[in-house]
Amino acid sequence: MRAIESWVLGPLGTFVNESQARLALLMTTSGQVVAQHGFAGSLDLMASAALGSGIIASSSELAVQMGWEPFRIVMHHGTRRAHFLGWFDTPRGRWIALVVYSADTKLGLVQVFFERMVEELAAAAPPEPGKKEVLAADFERELNASLRALFGR
Repeated sequence: MRAIESWVLGPLGTFVNESQARLALLMTTSGQVVAQHGFAGSLDLMASAALGSGIIASSSELAVQMGWEPFRIVMHHGTRRAHFLGWFDTPRGRWIALVVYSADTKLGLVQVFFERMVEELAAAAPPEPGKKEVLAADFERELNASLRALFGR
């Protein structure tokens, strides 16, 4: 398990253990990875983050167009695996969780553990540091530092 910010590791680790998740990804709504468990390669991780944030954005907009409340959770239950994709608010803004788990695990249990993780993340979040301007010169260095934090390379 890897995270950009260490305070995320406790709540995510508890969630992964309780839900028996095979893969777990926490990201911002723009697809920036905050923490991950189970992803072997950065390409799969970044593609999953981009697709997950896109699915949440498009399904939320579909709900707005239909006059409904935005969908908070999108899930699919297959014969071998299931996935759970949901957004939640934190003191650091809105985040998205993508979780892949065994089809033998009940969705209701995943939802209970998810809600507990959200509460634990809110309690563990330190005050947000002041916003800093991202300069093009710093972008590659910060991206590489994030990838090293997420993959230990």
